[in-house]
Amino acid sequence: MMRTNRGRILAAAALGTLLACGSAGLAHAGAREQAKRIHDRISGVPPSQQVLDQMEALVAAGDAAGAARIAMQESSFYNATLKNWITPWTNRDQTMFAPLNDYTATVIGIIRDDVDYRQVLSGDILYVGGSGFPAYSPADNNLYQALEDQDANLGSSSVLVASTQSAHTGIPAAATAGIMTTRAAAQAFFINGTNRAMFRFTLISQMCKDMEQVHDVNVVPDRIRQDVSRSPGGDSRVFLNNCIGCHSGMDPLAQAFAYYNFNATTGQLEYTDGQVQPKYLINSDNFKPGFVTQDDGWHNYWRTGQNSVLGWNQSMPASGNGAKSMGAELANSDQFARCQVEKVFKTVCLHPPVDQADRDEVDSVIGQFKAGGYKMKDVFAQTAAYCKGS
Repeated sequence: MMRTNRGRILAAAALGTLLACGSAGLAHAGAREQAKRIHDRISGVPPSQQVLDQMEALVAAGDAAGAARIAMQESSFYNATLKNWITPWTNRDQTMFAPLNDYTATVIGIIRDDVDYRQVLSGDILYVGGSGFPAYSPADNNLYQALEDQDANLGSSSVLVASTQSAHTGIPAAATAGIMTTRAAAQAFFINGTNRAMFRFTLISQMCKDMEQVHDVNVVPDRIRQDVSRSPGGDSRVFLNNCIGCHSGMDPLAQAFAYYNFNATTGQLEYTDGQVQPKYLINSDNFKPGFVTQDDGWHNYWRTGQNSVLGWNQSMPASGNGAKSMGAELANSDQFARCQVEKVFKTVCLHPPVDQADRDEVDSVIGQFKAGGYKMKDVFAQTAAYCKGS
C-alpha cells in the first residue's frame, strides 16, 4: 500500500506539470474549463460530470471560490493535495515521501475543520483515528500508518477525529504547542542536538524564512549559549560576522524548548517541567562566559532592527515562558499569515507570485485570511478563484 501512496503522490506531481504546461491553452477558458482547472488544482483528480456541472454554474455566476469549495469535498484534497503540501514540513529532508504522521494529520484536521490556523503553533490539539482504527500511541506511528495503508478518507470527521495532545501524550496542556509538540516533530527536531533544529525548521515551514534570511549581526548577543565558539577556527571575525547574526536571535527564542526532548529509546516526546534538558548545557567549555540556560524563558530580540519587518504583534508581550507562548508570538506576526498564503498560492497556481497582479492578490488574500479568523480553506478557495484563468 505504501507503493500505492507513493504512486498517488507521483501522479499528482505529474498532473501539476501537465497543468502548468497547459496553462497557455486555458488563457481564454470558458466557465466549464475554469471550473475543471479549479477542480484539478484543488483535488488533483478529474471531477465527475455532476460535480463539474455544479462548479461550472458557480463559476458562471461569479462564485469561483464557491466552486473551489466543492472541489475540496473530494477526499483527494485531504489525502493527496494537503498531505503532499504538509509532509515536507515534518522531516529534516523536507521530502513529501514520508509516512502520514500526527503532525501531518493534525494540520489536515485543522484545515478541514476551519480551526483558527494560528493554533498550529500553540494549540492543545491533536487529530487521531476514529472507530475501527488503532488507538493513538505516543510511542509509535502505527495509527497513522494504518490510516494510510487503508487509504482512509482524512476528510471524514469519523475517520480523523479532533482531540487534544494533553489527553493522549501525558504532556500538560500548558506545555502543548500545536505541531511543535507532536510526536513526528519531536522525533525529527527534538532528538539529540540542541533543540535549535525545532526552531529553525518551524521558521522555515511556518514563517517561510531560513536563518540566513533573518541574519542580523546587530542584535545583542547576551543570550547565545556556551556551546557556540566565539572564535571558530581561532578567528573571532567568523563569529562577529556570521555566527552572531543567527544565534543572537535564535537562541533566546529556542530557549522556549528547554524542557523538551525526544527519547529515541522509548520513542516518545519527554517534557521535564522545571528542569532544563542537559542538551542545553553541552560543550560549555567552548565559551565559559556564554549564556547558561536556567529555565524556558524566551525573548524575541527580532522585534527591533531589520527583522521588525516581520510584523510582530505589538499588543502581545515580547517575552514569555515555554513553547506555547513562543508559538503564539510567531503565529500572530504578519509574516506567519503571509507565509501561509504564499505557500498556497504556489501550490494552487503552480508558481510563486511573479508580478504586481499576483502580489496584489496575495496581499488581498492575507487581509481576508486575518479578518476571517485564519481559516485555511478560505485561502485555498480564494487563490483557486484567482488562478482559474480568464
